[in-house]
Order: sequence, then structure tokens, then C-alpha cells
Amino acid sequence: MTEKETINGVPVGEEQIAASAAEAEAGYDIAALKKRGRGRPGRGAEPSQVVALRLTRAEIAALDERAEREGKSRSEVIREALHLSTS
Repeated sequence: MTEKETINGVPVGEEQIAASAAEAEAGYDIAALKKRGRGRPGRGAEPSQVVALRLTRAEIAALDERAEREGKSRSEVIREALHLSTS
């Protein structure tokens, strides 16, 4: 695990890992999990597609720096850049 590992923007620590492991060992309520649905919530009326993108280390560093500075995910920054280029 690296220092940048996060869940919902919150750094993941050993305490959280131990709590998650204990929860898994205790078992999950399968009915409740199925009720929530699968996957990430949709972003619009039609399904989204995953697109692979190759970036250099410098480009990734710049992307991560901007995302952190603006409190956004990498995906949000990339989507905004695409939106601005088509406006």
C-alpha cells in the first residue's frame, strides 16, 4: 500500500483495513447488498464506457497534482478537459 491509497478521498490506514477484514469475516447481508445494485452509479441517461488511456509519468503527475489541487478524481479532470475542448 502506498501513501496515496484512498477510499472516497480519505487515506486508507491499517485501522480501516483491520475493520474491513473483521466485517468480511463476520459475513455480509447478501439481501442488502443485492438491493443496493451493482457497480458505480450512472453518469447520465445512457451507459458509460471505460476507455484505456496511456500517459507518461510526467502527465500522470500533472494530472494527479491538478486533481488533488481541485479536489477531484483523475476521471473528473479528464472529462472536464474533454468538455472544454469541445465547447
